[in-house]
Amino acid sequence: MGSGSSSFASKTLYLDVDGKVQRVIFSQYCSPCDIRELLCSSSNIARNTAIQLTDSEGGLISIDPTMPTNTPNSLYKVVPQSTEKDDMFQNVLSQVAEQFSRAFRINDLKTEVTSRLAMLEKRVELEGLKVVDIEKCKNDLKKLRDEMTSRGGGRINCGCKYNFSDGEKKLSPRRDVPSYPKYTLSQETVEALKKPTFDVWHWEHNEMLSCLEYMYHDLGLVKEFNMNPITLKRWLLSIQENYRENPFHNFRHCFCVSQMMYGMIHLCNLQEKLTMTDICILMTAAVCHDLDHPGYNNTYQINARTELAVRYNDISPLENHHCAVTFQILTLPECNIFANIEPEAFKQIRQAIITLILATDMARHGEILDSFKKKVDNFDFTNEEHVKCLKMVLIKCCDISNEVRPTEVAEPWVDCLLEEYFMQSDREKSEGLPVAPFMDRDKVTKPTAQIGFIKFVLIPMFETVMKLFPQIEEIMVQPLRDSRDHYEELKQIDDAMTEVTRDNLTHLLK
Repeated sequence: MGSGSSSFASKTLYLDVDGKVQRVIFSQYCSPCDIRELLCSSSNIARNTAIQLTDSEGGLISIDPTMPTNTPNSLYKVVPQSTEKDDMFQNVLSQVAEQFSRAFRINDLKTEVTSRLAMLEKRVELEGLKVVDIEKCKNDLKKLRDEMTSRGGGRINCGCKYNFSDGEKKLSPRRDVPSYPKYTLSQETVEALKKPTFDVWHWEHNEMLSCLEYMYHDLGLVKEFNMNPITLKRWLLSIQENYRENPFHNFRHCFCVSQMMYGMIHLCNLQEKLTMTDICILMTAAVCHDLDHPGYNNTYQINARTELAVRYNDISPLENHHCAVTFQILTLPECNIFANIEPEAFKQIRQAIITLILATDMARHGEILDSFKKKVDNFDFTNEEHVKCLKMVLIKCCDISNEVRPTEVAEPWVDCLLEEYFMQSDREKSEGLPVAPFMDRDKVTKPTAQIGFIKFVLIPMFETVMKLFPQIEEIMVQPLRDSRDHYEELKQIDDAMTEVTRDNLTHLLK
């Protein structure tokens, strides 16, 4: 075998022409018949003519059309049958050698490029995995830091998405382009949206976004305030992404409150009694009222001395935070649905939205309801203070209106709320903080949690609103009374079972 090997296993043929060696490189897939065909074609020799070659030992070898050979990489001496063709044959061989060499250099280059591309693709893949690993490590470190902080005592951070220590950091939607699909709502859905019986559990997030978008269009808010429809989409998307996946205080709760507000606007004919600005304030406050809720209430924030409690001096820390996040989102040009109104008008809308969101703090429930009771008998829709108080009561009604809905819709919300309560009470126990009895998994049951709330909070408030809007009695107040009766029956059953169990234990111990 000759020494003319390569990393691509090509065949090399050395031709001795009048003492001068010519090298011809052939592909590894080139057969002896192909070699003979090329030589015959290049030297104008008939294809059925035998070509005689001598090897490096002086032996005679023929490349005959009927006798193919498999001897690559050997040194051959060309013995042309006609000396008249020597010069021409030598020139042809030189050209053949040059052409084959150039062709195989191109193939070699292609192979090298392909190999390097494969290596680069592998590197990109590995670097991508590194990025994923880095992000995972960052998340793990954040969780570990939060856990260590919560165990270490002192002032802690409640882990809000919006961290005030970040200075001027703004909340922007994670998806820049509004990507939720446009749903065409059926007439049945459009009518159902206006009623408290609407089943919120049958809708995905994208569908709820489309429903909220429809409400703003249907109420005429987009036209009245010259809202850019694309900006409205981006704003709603940013709102949805800044609600956490809590058991209760999540985006579905936001949608529930907003849908109930939309229903009350229609049920109470508020569009005929209030201004478009008031309607916009009611809807926008409902949409934003629990933004970035961490799942732990104000009592926990204050007792644990969280960053929010310290920042807001223990005064409605969560509600103040919801307001702050609301207007951080609205400061983004791509999310500012109020970009086309006058600055003075925006100032009034901003103050009114803040007032309504702050009113959702249950610590102020008695104060707000008492104020409304004093006005309701002589209510004046032209009186700004009266209207302001009404709007505060309306958002409070919508915020805690789950028991107005049918039992199959309302009861799962009780489970969600208790789950969130139990998460907080477990954390409070582990941190040595006071635990409210109605949040303690060892003391509360579903009936005991609901009966007092319905009897002493919900029914009195809705019955007061009923004085101004009698039409809500059948649709909203009566379901509350039925719900109260339902839970009282459940409590009687629970009490009877507890009594039986106690008697059985007493009997066994005797």
